[in-house]
Amino acid sequence: MNGVVIVQQPGPAAAAPPELLLLFHGVGSSAEDLRPLGQALAGQRPQAWIVSVPAAHPSDFGAGRQWFSVQGVTEANRPQRVAAAMPAFLQAIAGWQGRSGATPAATTLIGLSQGAIMALEATQLVEPPAGRVVAIAGRFAQPARVAPAGTVVHLLHGEDDRVMPAGLAADALAQLRALGTRATLDLFPGLGHGIDARVVQRLAQHLGEPGAVPPATSPPRPR
Repeated sequence: MNGVVIVQQPGPAAAAPPELLLLFHGVGSSAEDLRPLGQALAGQRPQAWIVSVPAAHPSDFGAGRQWFSVQGVTEANRPQRVAAAMPAFLQAIAGWQGRSGATPAATTLIGLSQGAIMALEATQLVEPPAGRVVAIAGRFAQPARVAPAGTVVHLLHGEDDRVMPAGLAADALAQLRALGTRATLDLFPGLGHGIDARVVQRLAQHLGEPGAVPPATSPPRPR
């Protein structure tokens, strides 16, 4: 995909299966904008593939890219827009898993803003594509419906976010925990809709924590 940024690609001596960190930017942004985050994480995860993935479509606002349009977006139509964008999102994940050799369990999705929405909604699929999801300044498109088997979710959010208020992350945490999902929420005083050094530090700490353990059996779940 044009515009992709491979921040780190381990050599042939890397562990197998390798760890894969996929970064997903916000609407109107680009994969290049998350290169600094990827570089910061590379210092902590030297054996991981780290790739910043561009969204599938040009932005409606004339710069950057998007997974779905936010023109005229509402609480009612957002879920349908995310669902329409999900096949391309999953295709991008599967493509990098295939290239790197990483399994879903060894894959982490790190989304910012719209990228976080897509990553969170991917946890609601019958087979979530990653063992860990990190949502920065994000939200669910609709309330969480099912517990993602074998996926841990980390929510990181600025308390002063005026684009996606921090209450949306608190709602997501409550929904996930009510479903029995292993999930965490970190709030950052004075931070708006974005990333600062505290977010990077906390994210790196989360990546060093054990992943979720899937249940012995998982009942069928609707998409």
